[in-house]
Amino acid sequence: MILPGFLYFVAFKYLPMGGLIIAFKDYQPFLGLGGSPWVGLKHFERLFAEPTFLMLLRNTIVLFLMDVLLVFPLPILFALLLNEARARRFRNAVQTLLYLPHFMSWVIIVSIFYVFLSVDGGVVNEALASVGLPRIDFLTSPEWLRFMYIGQIIWKELGWSTIIFIAAISAVDPQLYEAADMDGASRLRKMWHVTLPAIRPVIITLLILKIGHTLDLGFEHMYLLLNSINREVAEIFDTYIYTAGLKNGQLSYSTTIGLFKGLVGLALVMLANRLAKKMGEDGVY
Repeated sequence: MILPGFLYFVAFKYLPMGGLIIAFKDYQPFLGLGGSPWVGLKHFERLFAEPTFLMLLRNTIVLFLMDVLLVFPLPILFALLLNEARARRFRNAVQTLLYLPHFMSWVIIVSIFYVFLSVDGGVVNEALASVGLPRIDFLTSPEWLRFMYIGQIIWKELGWSTIIFIAAISAVDPQLYEAADMDGASRLRKMWHVTLPAIRPVIITLLILKIGHTLDLGFEHMYLLLNSINREVAEIFDTYIYTAGLKNGQLSYSTTIGLFKGLVGLALVMLANRLAKKMGEDGVY
């Protein structure tokens, strides 16, 4: 049972790491890995000297912080609320409806938002116009891009992200709730003093793992939203790697950016894990 997963990680996660060597070379495909000349830290120096570096760093960190502050707590809250629902059919129906968007691709999600938010014929703008309010160009406006990005993540992943928290809540010892009932605790008090402390290790672990993706927000979603008008707030490291590596053929430079992202993620995971252990938590390792 372990073998397929093991082979997947070896083939797609560990073996490709050998290609990171081209970050320190001026890679030419016809010369190959061995024949391409070494350039040391040339590409790293270029990355940090590029005028776009600060823009990429700012956009990526802002979106990550919005994700952590606005998206990460919602599955926890939703799992707590579902746990309090007594009607099993209602709970199952709500879970099923919120799980469905997870199985849609980002192309479908963004297309649905396009239909609802477009200036010409969009449902939202038609409703605004019908009450005398001005139309809003959600799809190209830099001011709305980040909130639309976060809103799409919430809609797509909220239901699916609750699964692990619901599983953690189901493992809480029922005797803790019985003791709280004997003390006269309300449902809100039990939620705050029993359920949340019991699932805190799971929350801390997932938060540490999420911190490792600070600079790794994913390519497909933002690429579908990116355009020349909102580029100043929408361009992130993942989309820039695609532009530099595949469109412009700068394979060594794009590999350098990817390596930089990975090193930052590793450092942040180690730091977050160390802080968690100092706070008395188990951490990831």
